[in-house]
Amino acid sequence: MPARDVPVREPSTTLDTRYSSEGATPTAWTAAVGGLTEAEVFWLATLRPEGRPHVTPLIAVWMDDALHFCTGPAERKAHNLAANSHCALTTSTAGGNDLHAGLDVVVEGEAVQVGDEETLRRLADAYAAKYGGDWRFEVRDGAFVGGGGRAVVYRVAPETAFGFGRGETYSQTRWSFTGTG
Repeated sequence: MPARDVPVREPSTTLDTRYSSEGATPTAWTAAVGGLTEAEVFWLATLRPEGRPHVTPLIAVWMDDALHFCTGPAERKAHNLAANSHCALTTSTAGGNDLHAGLDVVVEGEAVQVGDEETLRRLADAYAAKYGGDWRFEVRDGAFVGGGGRAVVYRVAPETAFGFGRGETYSQTRWSFTGTG
């Protein structure tokens, strides 16, 4: 596993007591970043041009205070993001579906295409370090190139994020990045 990316932007953190156990405390953003760094599978939610939702699983890496993912330029999610760049990525720790353990993290933000080749090379190295040699990409003409062809890369910096802690104590934490820098 790659070294954990230390967060630079510190959000304002709020516990929603309506959906949290008595005595719960907000989850630290560093714990959410740990989950985002270690998680292998993410779910991307976008909107189709006519407004219907589209959700698909994918892999992603956390680097430079943002999640990064890639997709073929002809795929549904790329078409959706071209029409509306706002999206949400979700993941879960502790195997995901255990009601009594783990942390679910939802990141909402704008997907911005990454074209800088130095950044793309660092991301390609991060993908290979996290997911192994089957996910090694070349960088060419502002995109990843691999066994599946050309893939555009997107960066989603959190605007708002949510953490849903499960276990003996349930918690719902909101992290807001508005006005942080």
